[in-house]
Amino acid sequence: MNRVLLNNVDHHDMKVAIRTGAAFGDCVNQLPVFPSEFQELQREFAIVFRRNHDAIDAFALLGLDRDENLFLGEHGWTSRYVPAVQRRGPFSIALARPDADGAPANHDLMIHVDLDDDRVGDPAGLPLFREHGGNAPYLDQTGAVLRVIFEGMQTAHAVNAELDAAGLLKPVTMQIALDDETQYELPNLLTVDPQALAELSGEPLERLHRSGLLHAATMAACSLGNIEELITRKNRKRAAT
Repeated sequence: MNRVLLNNVDHHDMKVAIRTGAAFGDCVNQLPVFPSEFQELQREFAIVFRRNHDAIDAFALLGLDRDENLFLGEHGWTSRYVPAVQRRGPFSIALARPDADGAPANHDLMIHVDLDDDRVGDPAGLPLFREHGGNAPYLDQTGAVLRVIFEGMQTAHAVNAELDAAGLLKPVTMQIALDDETQYELPNLLTVDPQALAELSGEPLERLHRSGLLHAATMAACSLGNIEELITRKNRKRAAT
């Protein structure tokens, strides 16, 4: 890995290809996601949670077997939305300087690019900068994705802890049957319980509503209906092999 700070002088003619596959981290059965993505995610993916010591992380469920992404086809992702952690490509966030309190300030976010990534420098790729100055559309889109990731990393654990404190996250062992002989068991998960969400009242309901987290909880609960789509994709894959 060879990360350098991206700039329009040294990298004015740089192009980056949009590729997917195991080499770029796409072949996984779960990806970490952030609450600001829940509205887009719930249209296609099931959103689940896992405890990680004292923190709770959210994930999009992509497959049932190890290293299986049922939303990845021969020519890339087949879903309308791709989680931000994969849309960032070979780019990452650079923090230019801390603010007066020593914490990174949002307006100081800059972009690193990994020069060792095979997608970087591909002549058939997309330009990062316009010929006569300014960012090309691809770089602007990448900047927006990186901001989703940065802000999500700052706030996601607190958001998920609020959902847990309100009694909305219930431990489950998800059991998925493809047929009488083929079944999968996904242990140690948390999901937003629709019944607990419907019964939410009083101060917890008001608090989540005021903070906007009630919407995130509703999106995560609705997303569980996408398990059926996951089964459909898995059966389609099995039939093709």
